[in-house]
Amino acid sequence: MVEAYPFGAADSIDPHPRYAALRQQSGLGLIKTRWGGTAWLATRYHDVKLVLGDPRFSRELAAGRDEVARPRPSIDSPDQIISMDPPNHTRLRRLVAKAFTAHRVEQLRPRVTEMVDDLIDRMDVPSRTADLATALAWPLPMMVISEMLGVPDADRDNFRRWTELVLALGGEVTLEEMIEARERLNAYLAELIAQRRVNPTADLLSDLVAARDEGDRLSEEELIRLGVTLLIAGHETTANQIGNFVFVLLDNDRAGWRQLAADPTSVPEAVEELLRYVPMAASADFARVAREDVEVGGQLVRAGEAVLVQVHAANRDSAVFHQPDDLDLTRAHNPHIAFGFGVHYCLGVSLARLELRIVLSALLERFPDLRLGVPAEEVPWRTDRLVRGVRALPVAW
Repeated sequence: MVEAYPFGAADSIDPHPRYAALRQQSGLGLIKTRWGGTAWLATRYHDVKLVLGDPRFSRELAAGRDEVARPRPSIDSPDQIISMDPPNHTRLRRLVAKAFTAHRVEQLRPRVTEMVDDLIDRMDVPSRTADLATALAWPLPMMVISEMLGVPDADRDNFRRWTELVLALGGEVTLEEMIEARERLNAYLAELIAQRRVNPTADLLSDLVAARDEGDRLSEEELIRLGVTLLIAGHETTANQIGNFVFVLLDNDRAGWRQLAADPTSVPEAVEELLRYVPMAASADFARVAREDVEVGGQLVRAGEAVLVQVHAANRDSAVFHQPDDLDLTRAHNPHIAFGFGVHYCLGVSLARLELRIVLSALLERFPDLRLGVPAEEVPWRTDRLVRGVRALPVAW
């Protein structure tokens, strides 16, 4: 039977129960995508890693294929790095990696800490209540990636608005509005790049302009596309996960929050467990297409057929994780794939970890008695975006 996908709205932190059933029944399920085509859905850990890491599965063949991919050139088009296969992807990633290293990210620690402290100072009002999403989760990642790229403060609200439109799933936002927002982002980045060519500064965009490898360098169009991709990927996912993580820790009588407050040194391990436990993507997107017949989880995927991977379902696979549906903030064995796997493994993994650890540590220190300001079931969720997250997170202390 071909099931309609997605299975339901991403209006909570709980994965849809159908994922667990699919893991038990078969390695792959056959689904009808939101765009009208059919695809296989991988939910088991080893099947997901196979599809993500095996060169027999192609992102390029899926990008722009309307029946299995998102039919909007603003994101899922073959000229985006997230839609490329090697060797094109390898070339671009190698050039970008020269300017986006773990060492460079670690140098940001004092500045990110300063930003977090400043936002918390503004949040710490006499009423002892706040919307954590608006006050901290959303502004921080935008501030960080904008400063890395060299985007002036005055332009960041525009960046946020354009990004919101680009990542919409439809609803009140039209395809034309999504494309227009992407064009505005492109035009703005093109102007910044032109400025950096004349007057380089100490930011990531200037490093990308200067990046070379054996004489090879990024073209103008590649610079623009990469700048926009880094801007979007550098803030949207982390912003949502900050709110999601705090919600999970404060839910269930604040059990997780109290545990971390008693031992703040365990924050790094806790962040890894939250990355495994908390779903991020609203649904599986960014399909792969088989270049040849491939067996996955006992299912033959024929050449030309599409496969979607559900990472958060894979991170709940009992074949890999002990009691996977339990949040274990001290989990020792945690080979989660929240940042993906294979050639498209998240380039910004070091930055995401840095921000998440600093935010949780600062909140625990300042507000050890933090609690939800409304019952958990009244926290509103965003159901019109690619990334799952709270629309608001009322808290009190």
